[in-house]
Amino acid sequence: MDRVTDVLSIGHRIEDAIKTVIKGQDGLIRKVLCCLGAGGHMLLEDYPGTGKTTLAKAVARSMGEDGFQRIQFTPDLLPSDILGVSVLDPRSGDFKFHKGPVFANVLLADEINRASPRTQSALLEVMSEKQATIEGRRYQFDGVFFVIATQNPVEFRGTYPIPEAQMDRFAMQCTMGYVDMDHEVEILSDQQGSSHPLNALNQVVSVDDVVAWQQSVSAVRISDELKHYIVRLVGATRQHKDVRLPASPRASLSLMKVSQAMSVMNGSDFVSPEVIQEVAADVIGHRLVIDSEAKFAGISGRSIVDALLGEVAVPC
Repeated sequence: MDRVTDVLSIGHRIEDAIKTVIKGQDGLIRKVLCCLGAGGHMLLEDYPGTGKTTLAKAVARSMGEDGFQRIQFTPDLLPSDILGVSVLDPRSGDFKFHKGPVFANVLLADEINRASPRTQSALLEVMSEKQATIEGRRYQFDGVFFVIATQNPVEFRGTYPIPEAQMDRFAMQCTMGYVDMDHEVEILSDQQGSSHPLNALNQVVSVDDVVAWQQSVSAVRISDELKHYIVRLVGATRQHKDVRLPASPRASLSLMKVSQAMSVMNGSDFVSPEVIQEVAADVIGHRLVIDSEAKFAGISGRSIVDALLGEVAVPC
């Protein structure tokens, strides 16, 4: 078995397992796995009941449920509730550090915009550098650390917008949307009994498998011409008249890595312009801060990226 086939078998094993639980979302499932393979983090923004939490749980179960943690974000949540806290041991008289839920392989940050910016920022260092500095001590996160955060786009009472600095830490932002009628009927049939399909999902890969997959994804070939194309595409947001805060070099890096992962999932050992265009809006759109007048006119980060894809020259 050659390298590309071996990598594909890891990604597709997870993909096939998740599809037994999540119906009618094949494209989104692949994007979530590309985000995982690229070593990034995913922000899912959609209406309640579309399956965001179930999707995150399915990803975790396919890798082994022991490494899964969930944080239900609320306005009274504190940074220590995420990172951990030292507690006095009455027997020894010493303080013992109790790790918080951030110490996980897959972390579900549910309704992340319900917590204060101070608490949201507790995730910044871990998401960006895979390390946490707690009470003066540094903790390294080895192996897999994948954050899937969710937020509801229709409820604004009691919520806090995600700061631009944290938004930039998410490699991709996607929406699930509603499935078609046939798939919704299939969901009803799957959950007609007393057991949820998620309970039947077993571990199909190990954490070490996923680490090897991520390392192989980073080795996928991408030409210098396409690197320049990525930089031109991201750089075009910095001259756009409707963009108040454009995309940073972190966006270029994320676009390259996600494109590498998508190429592998599509069965290729090199990146093509089409793959970059396929994921560009998901990688760049949420990082752009749009001018107020343009936003009221219906212009979004995704629509700007879609327009730029038609304007920036593609390498031959």
